[in-house]
Amino acid sequence: MVITIKPGTTEKGIQHVIDKIKELGFTPHISRGEERTIIGVVGENAIRARHTFEAMFIVESITPISKPYKLASRDFRKKDSLLKIKDVVIGGKKVVVMAGPCSVENKDMLLETAKMVKQAGACILRGGAFKPRTSPYSFQGLGEEGLKYLAEVSRITGLPVVTEAMDPRQLEIICSYADIIQIGARNMQNFDLLKEAGKQKKPILLKRGMASTVKELLMSAEYILSSGNYDVILCERGIRTFEDSTRFTLDITSVALIEILSHLPVVVDPSHGTGSRELVVSLSRAAVAAGADGLLLEVHPRPEEALSDGFQSVSFPIFQQLMEQIKKVAQAVGREV
Repeated sequence: MVITIKPGTTEKGIQHVIDKIKELGFTPHISRGEERTIIGVVGENAIRARHTFEAMFIVESITPISKPYKLASRDFRKKDSLLKIKDVVIGGKKVVVMAGPCSVENKDMLLETAKMVKQAGACILRGGAFKPRTSPYSFQGLGEEGLKYLAEVSRITGLPVVTEAMDPRQLEIICSYADIIQIGARNMQNFDLLKEAGKQKKPILLKRGMASTVKELLMSAEYILSSGNYDVILCERGIRTFEDSTRFTLDITSVALIEILSHLPVVVDPSHGTGSRELVVSLSRAAVAAGADGLLLEVHPRPEEALSDGFQSVSFPIFQQLMEQIKKVAQAVGREV
């Protein structure tokens, strides 16, 4: 349930409510707005304690949350959540573009790509240091060496960095180099990883599993939120269907649906969602039109030489074309890039 505190309540009063929640064996989750403070009460049968809090004169209202994802629900927070990473805000009017190579291959290529995507309008640099690959013989990433390259290029260009964690044991080292931790589709239901990510003080970009429902994506986000990390970005990256002409089926519907169900920002990955660089521009336009808060794009100076996912990585000229086109779409729907 959600407890809404009356405007003007002192910190002492709010703390009294929090202490009572803990005394009853539940977990409080506090969200402070400009006028009101709301407290999410999470725990088995928490709604049974409703009358205890209704009797407190500083409590304005109590709202039950029927959905299984409590903290990710729009019932918990009516306004869209805004995440600030350095000078970049995700979830606001601006559509944030995160771009870079699938894998960090070497420092020179990464720096070349970062400078180009920034010049074209990207706000965040993406790049994998640890790579989950279908084949054990494929390039697995450079590990910590790749993280060092990302951090160095970030210092040079000023672009924040997002990179993937595959294992709870990698979180500490990744947090020391990156600004956003990505949890990939294959790990969306790796609950140990989700809980550990919830203990970090870095924003988490959570990708939808390739065979997962929107509800399951939100339940995975709930693991992170309930562990104390409220800075979560959801990512639609395509799902498996009977259609085999593309790598996955990019579910644009989920973007509009998540906006109704959750306050969390949602970005779209049309690179993985289609597996074809020829479709990335079109699906990027569609994602922005549907209301996506950002795009996650694979860009490579020479896609034909890429060590991973070259077939879905766009070249510099195509990326520049893409940025010009999504600017027009964003403007048409009252946003900007």
